[in-house]
Amino acid sequence: MYRDIPEELRILIEPVVVDAGLELVDVMLARSGRPWSLRVTVDTPVGDGRVPVDHCARVAREIGTQLDVADAIESNYRLEVSSPGLDRVLAREKDFVNACGSEVQIETRNPVSGRRRFRGVLVSFENNVASIEVDGAESKVPIAEISKAKLFYEFSAADFNNGRDDHQYREQKNESKTTGRRHGKRDENKGGGRSGRSDERGGKTAGRASGRIAEIDG
Repeated sequence: MYRDIPEELRILIEPVVVDAGLELVDVMLARSGRPWSLRVTVDTPVGDGRVPVDHCARVAREIGTQLDVADAIESNYRLEVSSPGLDRVLAREKDFVNACGSEVQIETRNPVSGRRRFRGVLVSFENNVASIEVDGAESKVPIAEISKAKLFYEFSAADFNNGRDDHQYREQKNESKTTGRRHGKRDENKGGGRSGRSDERGGKTAGRASGRIAEIDG
């Protein structure tokens, strides 16, 4: 959830995202395993998820630089920058407003109406309270109690229509991944897509057009 983003990370990440003409949706830092995982979700101001893959790659490189200069993460980490997919995360108030009338999945920090997991139609979102209809019964869930929320998308035959051409923005997330290393260690960026180009750190960025994916891997 946007409101759960650690302030020390938000003040470093959000200005980079805004400068790129995008909006910060969510930041999740997973400290389990090695390296750690930092996932940043961004979107366009209109909220259509159409963030070009090269934008994700540029934002990832700049975020990585800002984090390493500030020594903001005390371990090696893998950074992933992505735009929302079909099962897009609902992290901000505006995301819930835009999702009204759609099927969603919600998890809460504490039981609400005797349960912590909800899947149903988001009827409304007013005064920071989500009203969700599950099996004919409506429950009201304050956004402060929501730990995770996303749209629920069921694929249909139309989704696999070969004639459909939307650059697969609606099937695939645009992603960029990078591994951050601390204490002056060099980042070696490698990609495995169709083509690569050198970046300022001597590695290469690769884009795989079919999946709208760019990877910068260390």
